[in-house]
Amino acid sequence: MIHVFKEVMHIMSHDYAGCKDGKGNKMPVDFLKKLEQLQDNHLLTREKFVEIVKDYLLYFNDQHIYFIDQATPTKSNQAVDRGFRVRRFKDDLFVTEVNKETRLEKGMYFKSVGGYTIPELKRKYAHLLNENQPEREQWMPILDKYEYGEVTDPTGNTSVFKFEAYEKAIYTPTYSVEKLNNSTLLLTISDFMNPDAIISLMKENQHLLDTMKNWIIDVRINYGGNDASFHPLLPYLMPVEGVELADSEDKMLFNCTDANAERALEDLNQSLEQIQDEQAKQFLNIFKREWGNNRGKGFVEFDFSELLPDTFIKGRKNPERVVVLSDYMCGSSGDSFVEICKKSSKVVVIGRPTMGLNDYANLISKRWSENFELMYPSSRLSRIDQGLGMTGKGIKPHMYIPWTPNHITADIDLEKAMDYLSNEMNQIVIK
Repeated sequence: MIHVFKEVMHIMSHDYAGCKDGKGNKMPVDFLKKLEQLQDNHLLTREKFVEIVKDYLLYFNDQHIYFIDQATPTKSNQAVDRGFRVRRFKDDLFVTEVNKETRLEKGMYFKSVGGYTIPELKRKYAHLLNENQPEREQWMPILDKYEYGEVTDPTGNTSVFKFEAYEKAIYTPTYSVEKLNNSTLLLTISDFMNPDAIISLMKENQHLLDTMKNWIIDVRINYGGNDASFHPLLPYLMPVEGVELADSEDKMLFNCTDANAERALEDLNQSLEQIQDEQAKQFLNIFKREWGNNRGKGFVEFDFSELLPDTFIKGRKNPERVVVLSDYMCGSSGDSFVEICKKSSKVVVIGRPTMGLNDYANLISKRWSENFELMYPSSRLSRIDQGLGMTGKGIKPHMYIPWTPNHITADIDLEKAMDYLSNEMNQIVIK
């Protein structure tokens, strides 16, 4: 485990896309000493090791970095899964989602955890809750550190609640089309990981997509994937006169170390074996070519001109208007999708800013025989140098709707979208 941590330190200072930005450079020796002391005292467990590595990685302030223990899948991203999710509003943590924890209901809220009030925990774990809005904070890793909390039900009764550990729920992606009325269609896309599934969804609903006047696209929960997956949607989302999608001032530079090239090529070969869509295959093959051609050259801009010879995309008449619903749990390719949608004059984004992961993107993996895996970004956007990065800010919506507990019992965002689409004279200034 000491050897693995030293390799993690090396990767983060040489191969990680943010290695030259001074991110996370304060603490590595301190974390190594902590691990060595635990080892000397025969106290270094696998679980403790993963916890310390994750604490070290937090100092990079990059939510696109993951350290996973594949040998204990129920503890891969958090120490345990509590079977529910919370979101902070003022001084309370409201239960927003319940899966395996049947003793809780949505709308209940925690006033304290482990004997600490929520404001006290906010101060105690400021380095974990490194966000500019309460609605963006991730509280589950903090709840994992405690055994109980003080919960209040909707009638006002308060009781002590003992946390339990559950096997992590299996993620099932959502790709759906629903007709809301005679003029409005709702598309829900929970990730862009499966281009074949999105192509199939479009083919199965071709008539509706071609004829409906209004679209609402829900990516409030979108776990990212591959930008190629949403390219088939773009002609529907752009205006008839067309939009130039490329930004000549913003370049994506890939850190083409020998190690990164080797890892990226391994991942690309695996992906190519699994994907059927020809456009997605072309996209991955060009990535593969660029990694091979630029191996060992440091930070390089890849040549995608063959894939996108013309970045000016003309749109279609239908749909006439599109609303994209966004929120903090929309990241990576979800960030890209929302950002591109904002370039279109017929798209309005409603909700809250996205997660904002793409300053550093294009994840690759280092895997160890001990069943540990580090996933880290290999590319960096030049906009960071102009102070225009999205880390901690996300992609802002045109119409910001603050999150409140009312969102638990009603779909406030969808209601706002329907109100907007029903008002023909409604105008929103696009920024």
